[in-house]
Amino acid sequence: MLLCIIIGYVCGRITLRRSLKWCENHLDWLRQFMELKNGIPSVSTVSRMLCSIDEELFLYQFMEWIGEIVDTKNTHLAIDGKALCASTEKVKEGCRPPMIMNVIEAGTGLVIAQLPMEKKENEITTIPKALSILNIVGSTITIDAIGTQTAIMEQIHRQGGHFVLTVKENQSDACKGIHEMMNQLYEEKHKKEDQIKDAVLQEMLKDYDEWSSMERNRERYEYRTNLIYKDAGFMRNVRKEWRQVRTIGQIRQIRIPVKKDKEGNDITPSKKEYLKEERKKCPDPVGKEGAGHDIQCTAVISDRLLNVEEMGKIKRTHWAIENRLHHVLDDTFREDRSPAKKSRNNMALIRKFAYNILRLAMINKPQVKLVT
Repeated sequence: MLLCIIIGYVCGRITLRRSLKWCENHLDWLRQFMELKNGIPSVSTVSRMLCSIDEELFLYQFMEWIGEIVDTKNTHLAIDGKALCASTEKVKEGCRPPMIMNVIEAGTGLVIAQLPMEKKENEITTIPKALSILNIVGSTITIDAIGTQTAIMEQIHRQGGHFVLTVKENQSDACKGIHEMMNQLYEEKHKKEDQIKDAVLQEMLKDYDEWSSMERNRERYEYRTNLIYKDAGFMRNVRKEWRQVRTIGQIRQIRIPVKKDKEGNDITPSKKEYLKEERKKCPDPVGKEGAGHDIQCTAVISDRLLNVEEMGKIKRTHWAIENRLHHVLDDTFREDRSPAKKSRNNMALIRKFAYNILRLAMINKPQVKLVT
């Protein structure tokens, strides 16, 4: 029954009823690979089965399967939470949508594990549980700012892993300190010869590096400037709270939407012109997190001695969990519209079986188009 549902999802049928209908229509073909003596089960039978399966054992079965394909050691693992909006208990006031913590191998986009969050839990309490069921020796773990917690960093170290984490306003002192230091080093680096130079900052520049890039991505130009400093111990608040941290950094990102005139000529403003216009709306558009969707400045910490290009690559690759997984689950598999409640976690895992199968097909044969 599980295999029939997964096959249906792989073939683009995103509900139980449509998946089973597809199997009925292709019963003769399926019998080449499975006995199916009693034909295809009914929707009610499958629904009862999904509600009765032990979620934990089903997860371990999933992890055992994908663990034979991709190793969680010495790789990049991205962790992030996702809501199952349509599964919310609407009859109860104040109920939040059920959440699931997902873990992917960022390089391939394959899902390694999922862990449901209980009603009284949040991401901070669920992340350690997710880490505890993984072998992360030698791996780099990336989590959004909510995972930037001392206990989580220590657990990653105890399990033999590394981390690259974002620092936002939930760690206000560290966030402010990192931004101030990186801004000072950037300004000192770009001082002209006739300007007075600070002796202390000049010495610190030995452990400082920066790298800039520009690319056109879809209908926008993206400008990125990555800054790193490889002596985090110099910052008192970082050294005191996060002893494992060795590298601090700042990522400045500016996204400028493409503009064209009536003749189709590109009239997109330059980076300098765009910033000048935006500063009229926001006096310091890259001053802190949340200054704008298209202009962002993010603080980063890591226990590894990263070079500036490595830090930028790791941070960009982390968003595979949003772009490759969460967007696909909602847009292709319609997960946000699934009303399943008792079986929601098992259904989420079935979608990930199907997702991984499709992802593996694309990895192994990238020139082959998948058709239903």
